[in-house]
Amino acid sequence: MLGKTIDEIKVGDSAEFAKTIAESDVYLFAGVTGDLNPFHINEDFSKDTFFKGRIAHGILLAGFISTVIGCHLPGPGAIYVKQELKFMAPGRIGDTITAKATVKEIVTEKNRVVLTTTCTNQNGDLIVDGEAVVSPRKG
Repeated sequence: MLGKTIDEIKVGDSAEFAKTIAESDVYLFAGVTGDLNPFHINEDFSKDTFFKGRIAHGILLAGFISTVIGCHLPGPGAIYVKQELKFMAPGRIGDTITAKATVKEIVTEKNRVVLTTTCTNQNGDLIVDGEAVVSPRKG
């Protein structure tokens, strides 16, 4: 399966990926990255913080945006060039996070696509807001 080329992409195109965050996702991410911050892995510590419980790593959630870009829009063959992120609210174990990318701008002469990127939870709350620049596969 090949992703879209710049000629196959239009402003307004969008794609999504959704996943429910399991406790094992948080622990596996912590193990792979070495980020053992107690906000993520220690319920006793985190229950007494302003989050009132464990939260998923923000970059784990941002990884769902990478799934949209690498697998759906533009899809296989695309190269991530840049990503800006703003973490708006925590994602929690048990939340279903939907990552979405929408084409904002096409820069044909540079083979670049600018995407708005978001992650929302099952309640529609904005968790991550951002913008990505990607290079779609060449035709």
